[in-house]
Amino acid sequence: MASSSAARPQNNSEEAGNSGRHEELGDFSTTSRTISISALAMGIGALCAFVALALLRLIGLFTNLFYFGRWSSSMVSPVGNHLGGYSVLVPIAGALIIGVMARYGSERIRGHGIPEAIEAILINGSRVEPKVALLKPISSAISIGSGGPFGAEGPIIMTGGAFGSMIAQLFHLTSAERKTLLVAGAAGGMSATFASPVAAVLLAVELLLFEWKPRSLIPVALASAVAAVVRRYLLGFGPLFPVPAHPLFIGPKGLLGCALVGLLAGVLSALLTLSVYAAEDTFQKLPIHWMWWPAIGGLAIGLGGLVFPQALGVGYDTIGALLQGSVTTKVILGVLLVKWFIWAVSLGSGTSGGVLAPLLMMGGALGGLEAMFLPNEGAGFWPLISMGAILGGTMRSPFTSIVFAFELTHDANVFLPLLVGSVIAHAFTVLTLKRSILTEKVARRGYHLSREYAVDPLEILFVREVMRTNIVVLPAARALREFQHSLHASRHQSQRLLPVVNAEGRFVGVLTRGDIVQRVEQEGEAALQRTLGELVRHEAVEAFPDEPLRAVVYRMAEKGITRMPVVEPSSRKFLGLIALTDLLKARARHLEEERRREQVLSLRFFLPGGEAKDQAETPAAT
Repeated sequence: MASSSAARPQNNSEEAGNSGRHEELGDFSTTSRTISISALAMGIGALCAFVALALLRLIGLFTNLFYFGRWSSSMVSPVGNHLGGYSVLVPIAGALIIGVMARYGSERIRGHGIPEAIEAILINGSRVEPKVALLKPISSAISIGSGGPFGAEGPIIMTGGAFGSMIAQLFHLTSAERKTLLVAGAAGGMSATFASPVAAVLLAVELLLFEWKPRSLIPVALASAVAAVVRRYLLGFGPLFPVPAHPLFIGPKGLLGCALVGLLAGVLSALLTLSVYAAEDTFQKLPIHWMWWPAIGGLAIGLGGLVFPQALGVGYDTIGALLQGSVTTKVILGVLLVKWFIWAVSLGSGTSGGVLAPLLMMGGALGGLEAMFLPNEGAGFWPLISMGAILGGTMRSPFTSIVFAFELTHDANVFLPLLVGSVIAHAFTVLTLKRSILTEKVARRGYHLSREYAVDPLEILFVREVMRTNIVVLPAARALREFQHSLHASRHQSQRLLPVVNAEGRFVGVLTRGDIVQRVEQEGEAALQRTLGELVRHEAVEAFPDEPLRAVVYRMAEKGITRMPVVEPSSRKFLGLIALTDLLKARARHLEEERRREQVLSLRFFLPGGEAKDQAETPAAT
């Protein structure tokens, strides 16, 4: 995956690798197709704002039906219901419905939502079945409405992505363009749900697009922006969780506290991830069909709800209270222990629900504990920093977590504390866990994801830097007979492609040893009398000296070849050959930069006369 910075210019055409002709080089790769894709993405973003509204209304409807027996779509908490002990049965009933929907409707509705969107991109060419767009929000609303300790963001990401994919499938688009529109729907759904347009784009880039290119970033960003605008007319303005004003500068002690918060959040993130997949592994060992697993998870939810009712449902009210600093120690411990348990068990059972809201809630509870011994920086300060750190550590997306925390609260003074806490939590989980809670599920299905953004060495090296120039070149005007003996004598040499040039050194075409043998077998003595210029392949696929190696690799893959002549495009002068093995030089150079250690300067450099001594010695490399 390529980042936006590079030591050398990149090709400005998406088709440069396939066109076979020399293109002007530029910083980015995009075409005018971005305009039409962006127009579609903006429409998808507007639609997904209504989808987000529908999902939130469904959650409210099922919560009211399950716990209060009334027909209303207003968002309420299960806390305060009068069912008593019978409330244990509510999550079980909801889970049984979800199990039936998953088995006889679509298994794709199971899970967080984000891993399923990733899977659709990786496996299905960004094609999502229409029934998923219908069943996913209904199953998630039933799950959360019956007390499931989940958030709405994962389901809305999957549902928005499904709508984006369906719209994309109505047009003649490439798989990459379908992916862009799927992700535009996912970002639009998250933007509308949380009033967080920038964080939605960052999440889309880090977890769904796996690239940072204008061709996808522009449509996704516009979709998220449109969804945020439409949301303001449907659901109102943000922030979702307003907080008291926090100090702009917290001092060294405060920043050290943020570092500790990040470390503890990293530990909790790792434990949360391990607990979810430990629960999933346990369910895998049960001798019953997976359709019944959510009901067992529902039993855990029901029992947990009896002990601590605030653990049920989305828990936005509890998150808000944590950020206001108005919760008791009992609530903090209940969130950390009960919410964690029922969330891990129910999510491991394969039910439908998101992870962001529960992570915010548990992160806030951890911050509430930390506020008891860390410096007082204002009400809700440490819960807010811990929330951002938990997101950064668990999702492995630190910048997303920082911007997300800001957009949820509109507290710009906490950017620096969030940076410290989120990055340290991210560092801890990266060093201790191979995968995040979102990508582990995809890996368990046999796929590998790499989320490290770097410049591809083939993108920043040119053909002229690796091509071969010490090669055999044949004159076009000479007869084949003159070279018959030498070609047979050197048949074991590695050069298989033989360039043919005219008297001025201009490229005419290519021959292979197989071409020559075939002509002699077909034409006999007549072939030996013909000139090499008459025998060449004139339609040879060419490379150009100022092309990046990426373009050459794409052309080789498209044409099914491993060797190409290098030609100056204006004068047609032949310059050399490039083969697949030559492209490994770029990789070798990259490996050397990664592994070769050297001491460029020594302490003597800063002493009198040390500069001359340092220059006289070769740097020590290891």
